[in-house]
Amino acid sequence: MSAGTFTPRPGAAPVSRMILAQTALETRMLLRNGEQLLLTVIIPSLLLTLFSAVDIVDTGAGKSVDFLAPGILALAVMSTAFTGQAIATGFDRRYGVLKRLGASPLPRWALMAAKTLSVLVTEVLQVALLTVIALALGWSPHGNPLSVAGLLLLGTAAFSGLGLLMAGTLKAEMTLAAANLVFLLLLVGGGVIVPLEKFPGAVQSVLGMLPISALSDGLREVLRHGAGLPWGDAAVLAGWAVLGLGAAARLFRWE
Repeated sequence: MSAGTFTPRPGAAPVSRMILAQTALETRMLLRNGEQLLLTVIIPSLLLTLFSAVDIVDTGAGKSVDFLAPGILALAVMSTAFTGQAIATGFDRRYGVLKRLGASPLPRWALMAAKTLSVLVTEVLQVALLTVIALALGWSPHGNPLSVAGLLLLGTAAFSGLGLLMAGTLKAEMTLAAANLVFLLLLVGGGVIVPLEKFPGAVQSVLGMLPISALSDGLREVLRHGAGLPWGDAAVLAGWAVLGLGAAARLFRWE
């Protein structure tokens, strides 16, 4: 046995390994949280099933599920990237979790990257589940999957930036209330279930600039009408992403 066989090698693990480990932890914590599962999985699934099976809202010509499925996919992205992430990060900040992790070998930017990857993993599971439910209800999607993926990524960036901005600037209790309130308001007025055409003309213009409306309409153009990437909706999402992530980077408070 050589003298150096058991020589310690102190030092931090590679950043990529730390990010993957933190991503796995964040994802497990999310999937174990009953409130988050209600928000990210159960509510979207119930809304899709209920409004597709029962003729409650006039969604225009064609099957209701063809209108509803893209909007519910957009709602799923918002529930995870914005509402769920804002609430979880806000309470992590309140209880000092972010402060302690910020003092660890894991860089702060890597912690944010891990949270973002956790959101993406959760969204993949959401999209898979909702797609299966929609197909069982008679959904007939069209369009290029790459266009759908691009819109989902832009929507994730937009909602993630807004969620982190809220979590990093408001108290945890206020973040909890505000994030849930915004979720409900955008569910009603974001073109998810009720078409924007049902609102007055002046209101439509304002609602159409919201990220949830851009994501819902963009996904609907691709998946319902087989269009290419809707550049107008993509531009709205990109603008919200730049605004939200930029403001979060400047204003986020770790304590």
